[in-house]
Amino acid sequence: MVFWEGYVSDELMGTIAPIALYWIYGGAYMLMPPLKRYRLHTKREEEEKNIVDLPTVVKGVLFQQLLQAAVVKLLFLVTSDSKPSEPVTQPPIYLQLLQILIGMFVMDTWQYFVHRYLHTNTYLYRHIHSYHHRLVVPYAIGALYNHPLEGLLVDTVGGAISFLVSGMSARTGVYFFCISVMKTVDDHCGLWLPGNIFHIFFENNCAYHDIHHSLRGLKYNYSQPFFPFWDKILGTYVPYQLVRREDGGLESVPLKKLD
Repeated sequence: MVFWEGYVSDELMGTIAPIALYWIYGGAYMLMPPLKRYRLHTKREEEEKNIVDLPTVVKGVLFQQLLQAAVVKLLFLVTSDSKPSEPVTQPPIYLQLLQILIGMFVMDTWQYFVHRYLHTNTYLYRHIHSYHHRLVVPYAIGALYNHPLEGLLVDTVGGAISFLVSGMSARTGVYFFCISVMKTVDDHCGLWLPGNIFHIFFENNCAYHDIHHSLRGLKYNYSQPFFPFWDKILGTYVPYQLVRREDGGLESVPLKKLD
């Protein structure tokens, strides 16, 4: 039993919930006070280093989410084998957890190799992936700011493949897509807050991804959004150490020389 049962279908919830959660969770980060002690970058750095303004980022994300909603709606339409009036038997909890873990592995694999290729192919980087790296200092609601083609190929198609390969039900898909969205937002939030569950359970977090967004770290830490195992296996892994800056904030310092 879930709170939306009887009001909206799992398929509709799987379409709208990740989008709504993106703006709620990301917006909460954006509305926080300065919290300079926990910031990986100052507000001044954000203003000086980023080469795209906030309104452009918001419009870009909304357009990507429009495409995302269309693909997810189509995905559920072709995979649903029950009529709206029929109750759907959900798999046991342990199986849903296993499917979510499989989905994480598939998504990490898809995104690592596509993401890395977008960096190594000069043409694709210049004309497509460089959009995302206009945010040298990432922030929460900029997590999905990409060229539309990248957003469709990396995030939306990657999510669809993860859903299909893992064999999730639509309801399990709601959980998976919402977790994925929150993790992606958190990886770009630029805040190292005490007790953050994503920082506790995932080595691949905002400090890890911050190295990739730095100008010297573009060839490292491609893994996203969950685990860094492909970075470790294929030699693109750079661990980090958080150090206190002179202004009282934090800095994610690579523990390996960056070429």
